[in-house]
This record gives sequence, structure tokens and C-alpha cells, in this order.
Amino acid sequence: METRKIQQVGGGTYTVSLPKEWATAADIEPGATVALHSHIDGSLVVQTGVDCEAEPLTLSVDETDTAAIERTLQAAYAAGIDTVELDAPDGITDETHRLVERLTRELTGVAVTESTDRTIRVRSLLDVEEVSITQSVRQLQFAALSTHRSATAALTSPAADGRGGPAESDGQTARTAAMVDHYFQRGLDSLAVMDALGLIRPALFVRWVTARELDRIADHARGIAATVDRLDEPVDAALAADIDDLADRSRTLVRQSVGVVLDDPVGGPDDETTAVCGLLDDCDALAADVDALDRRLFEADDADYRLTHVLDGVRRTAESAGTIAEVGLRSALRSQWASTPRVGQAPQL
Repeated sequence: METRKIQQVGGGTYTVSLPKEWATAADIEPGATVALHSHIDGSLVVQTGVDCEAEPLTLSVDETDTAAIERTLQAAYAAGIDTVELDAPDGITDETHRLVERLTRELTGVAVTESTDRTIRVRSLLDVEEVSITQSVRQLQFAALSTHRSATAALTSPAADGRGGPAESDGQTARTAAMVDHYFQRGLDSLAVMDALGLIRPALFVRWVTARELDRIADHARGIAATVDRLDEPVDAALAADIDDLADRSRTLVRQSVGVVLDDPVGGPDDETTAVCGLLDDCDALAADVDALDRRLFEADDADYRLTHVLDGVRRTAESAGTIAEVGLRSALRSQWASTPRVGQAPQL
């Protein structure tokens, strides 16, 4: 680590020198222009290459391999790439154009901006200033738990409509999770994006982990719904009530865990740590109760073995809640540690 003294030039400008070897390694010469960033975490960053605009990612594709095109576009979006140009040397058919148009509609803020007989350019048009990762996680929680609630209601309530959960919630969950992936990666690459999102990197990371777990919870709900669709007879009322109770407890744990990550206040630092540890204990207790019911089903002569898949979905939901709570606990402890005064502590440059 190098240290430098801050110098004052003229009436109000402060300067700091760069070690020559650093400047040489970064191709900085006298007269060069650099960008200065003051990040919300207190760091000051000097960035080179400020005049360079990001070029589109150009990919050569076989237009007949529609699965590869779909995977490529989704992966590029998740990687935080804003512009992708698909180039098909043998030409692109109308069918492939329609495929790409459909795929862009499934991604938030993405559109086809240029199209020829041979190339298609896809670009993310959403202004990062309009993006709220925190609100996106809240929306993702609502959509995932709505799907989960509908799936278990179809199992436990004879009068339930729409077995398997609403398809619109599934689509919203996938779009929102993909958008969080996109801006998570962009934030890792650019402090300017981080500032526009209004988050420091640790906070962005825990929200990204939360979004991924909520997406998994939606997958668990779809698995429960698929099992419900395969059942031949209604579930016994007492057993249905037990499953409903376990599923409701799992959703409560998810809501509480997300609240920890999104800084819903529960008291001071010590109260926060105690509450999250208690939440993790509740996740373990629910998993134990699910295992107990699973054993009862295994030992029963008349139980439908497919119900074990439902319980597995509930168990995995509790595990996802536990994962969210764990990253929330780490974040809380990190914040508590970072706010502890230190002897000789200096601002980060």
C-alpha cells in the first residue's frame, strides 16, 4: 500500500500524486484525462479509459439452433452485457426474428434496436437511474410467495381454483430475477452503476443472493403444483391441514428473512443478531417437522408417495429462507463491525 499527502493548489483545489509505476502500468501520461468517482461507500476512485464506449458483443450464430440463441441472449443479459449483435452468415429467417422478439419481451427493458437479413442487434434500454434493486426484491418476494401459496392451496383446499399457481406470477418472477442478475453484474463492473443503484457492493450482493433464493422458491412452488396435478384423489383433510401449516410457516420464514436483508428494523445490533439467530433456529425446526411428517407418510399404508415431493418443496423453501437469513446475519455483523471506532482509522482513498 502506498500513502500520499494531500496538497492544496491555489484557493481550493486539492491534489494527490500517483506513484510513477502505477501511472506507467495504467498508460497514464501527462495531459491524459481520467474520471474521478466518489462512491457512496466513502472510496475515491481514479478511472482510466473514460472516452471508450462499450462495444456490442458480436456473436456468430446458427439461426437454425434456436435453443442456442435463446441460451446466448439470456446468458448475455445475466452477465450484464447491454448490447448483443447476433450475426448469422447464412441469413436470419422471419421465424428467428420472431423468436428474438419474443425473448426480448421476456427481459425487462430489452428491445431489438436494429435488424437486417443477416444481423439482429438487441439492447438494454432501461435507464439504471430508474432501477430499484430493493423494490425488485420485494416484488420478487410477492410473486414467488403468491405462486407458492396457490400451489399449496390447490393441494389442501378442495375449492381452490387454478391448480398449480398463476402463470403470470411465474413470468414476473423470471423477469425480475433476470433483471437483478443483470444489474448485479453491471454494478460489479462499474462504480457509476453502483452509485446510480444507491447501493454499496455488500448490500448489492445480499440482495442478489436473496433474489436467487426467491427464484428458487418459485421453482419449488412449481414443483409442488406439478405434483398436485398428478394426484389421483383429494388429500385427507387432516393431512392436508398439516401440510398447509408447514407451507404457511415456510412462507412466513421467507418473509421474515427477506425483511432482515432489506433492513426492516427489529431493534439495535444485538437485537438484530438475536432475532436472526432465532429465525435460523425456526428454519431448522420447520425442516425437522417436515422430516417427521415425511416419515409418517413413509410408514403409512395408504399415503400417496407423491406427497413426499410436496414436502420436499416445503423443506427446500425453508432452506432458502435460511440461506437468506444467513446472508442477512453476515450483513448485520459486518455493518456492526464497520461502525466500530478504530484507533488511527483514516478515510479510504
